[in-house]
Amino acid sequence: MAYVEGSHHVTLSVGGAQEDVDFHVKTLGMRFIKRTVLFDGSKPIYHLYYSNANGDPSSVVTTFPWAQAGLHGKRGTNQAREVLLSVPDGSLDFWQKRLTEHKVEVENIERFDQRRLAFRHPSGIEYVFVPTVGDEREGFAGNGVPAEHAIHGIHGVGIHVTTPERMVDFANDTFFSQGNISEDGDLARFQVGNAKYGNHVELTANISEDQGTWHYGAGTYHHFAWNLDTLKNQDDVKFEIEGAGYTDISELKDRKYFKSVYVRTPGGALFELAVTHEDGGWTCDESPQELGSAFQLPEQFEHRRAEIFEQLEHIDV
Repeated sequence: MAYVEGSHHVTLSVGGAQEDVDFHVKTLGMRFIKRTVLFDGSKPIYHLYYSNANGDPSSVVTTFPWAQAGLHGKRGTNQAREVLLSVPDGSLDFWQKRLTEHKVEVENIERFDQRRLAFRHPSGIEYVFVPTVGDEREGFAGNGVPAEHAIHGIHGVGIHVTTPERMVDFANDTFFSQGNISEDGDLARFQVGNAKYGNHVELTANISEDQGTWHYGAGTYHHFAWNLDTLKNQDDVKFEIEGAGYTDISELKDRKYFKSVYVRTPGGALFELAVTHEDGGWTCDESPQELGSAFQLPEQFEHRRAEIFEQLEHIDV
């Protein structure tokens, strides 16, 4: 039987590469695990990866810094918007102080009867820290963030939609929702797949903003990836989605570290169906101790290494 295990990673279109590294590593204290490039198209664009201590599926945030190429997006409705990250319960005071010290504006908000912290990436993308009880994923202790406050991983994705019912129908009928939808004003949330953590979808009814952009462009959320566990299951899930009439779905793409299929949801957000296959994973080209230390290229770009590297912004980690 086809299934979704949980989340896999999130991918964002950000501004500058160095400010992105500084934000995720020096401010949020995440582990820098991979520096490579966008596999699509001919324009050299970094692809940067950050994670918790172990690089677990459901812990990874990846970014494409597009400012150097002069490409910018527009946030709006019918688009993934908020990066929801799980932090230890009781850590919000630490994070409010730390973010403020790093000159990041932070706001206390309440959602679903729970205090959260809202702030923004330097490119404007919205982030939310969600305190989570009993999250067993190991945060990365470093860069001034102790283990007891370190980010566990992804909590989920916030999506703005004009018609939330269409996304709820998609999740319930086709995309493995656990059910149990809860509401808070214009917000609705549910979980997808088998996992306990990292798989929340939070919908915001938004009819006041224009349609957000779906192309690559700094300042926008590009896609949310789900963990499909095996290639056989990935095929089965794709078959079921297409059989339900959602045919805006891609062919299989080899991303070296995982293999992926992409589907445009009825709420506009792009979902990726990812599998970390036996020949992939973060350690297929670097040891666990060396993750993120070298510039990695897929085989098809290796002969252009010097040319590509010269066109990319220099970054210090």
